[in-house]
Amino acid sequence: MPERLTFPHSGDGPDQCPGCYCEGMLDPGAPQLLACPQCDLLQKHAHSAPQSGGRCRRCGAVVAHPRHASIDRPLALALTCAQVFVLANVFPLVSMNVHGDIISTTMPRAVWALYQHQMTGLALLVFLTTLLAPGIQIATILTLLIGLRFRRGQRHFARLFRLVETIRVWGMIDVLMLGILVSLVKLAALATVVPGVALWSFGALLVLLALLSSSFSTRDLWHWSQERYA
Repeated sequence: MPERLTFPHSGDGPDQCPGCYCEGMLDPGAPQLLACPQCDLLQKHAHSAPQSGGRCRRCGAVVAHPRHASIDRPLALALTCAQVFVLANVFPLVSMNVHGDIISTTMPRAVWALYQHQMTGLALLVFLTTLLAPGIQIATILTLLIGLRFRRGQRHFARLFRLVETIRVWGMIDVLMLGILVSLVKLAALATVVPGVALWSFGALLVLLALLSSSFSTRDLWHWSQERYA
């Protein structure tokens, strides 16, 4: 028999070390168990004090993170991410003044330029990791939260949830920002480089995505779905 541990709803956000859980998501009568991520001790999950956390009784590792009660904060952050993502892809990344000629480009045009210069693999990689994956991630999270907020879309909830978990690892805006900064330092000796609106937008998007990931956990989504789709 697993050792009993009393703690609240757990959270296993993307940037945290999650405990594996077996909860009554599909079968309300199923036992609610959590496995410690460090020692694998199975522990029963009790529904109490939802704002505090829980630790493993054997090794002391964090097993249950505090549950976020409100859906409004992640929804507001998701809407902001969507707006900033549009700005990052519409406005120029940088502008360069080379001997009086001003050159500027947007992120989609940069991908197209790579393709035209016979760098198809690199163009596809940049398109996937900086345009497609972040766009799908933001759109899917926004769809999930709006559906939960207005109690709609129960039929597609599980499918969208799995899509968010799958696509998250492909977003690499942080790598893009690092590459752009290195390029700007090297180009500064050859031309006058002026950061564009899109560059600042990508920087803001990087911070906003981190805030969005920390504003709710996967278990929060499941609990919200159980509460609002009941």
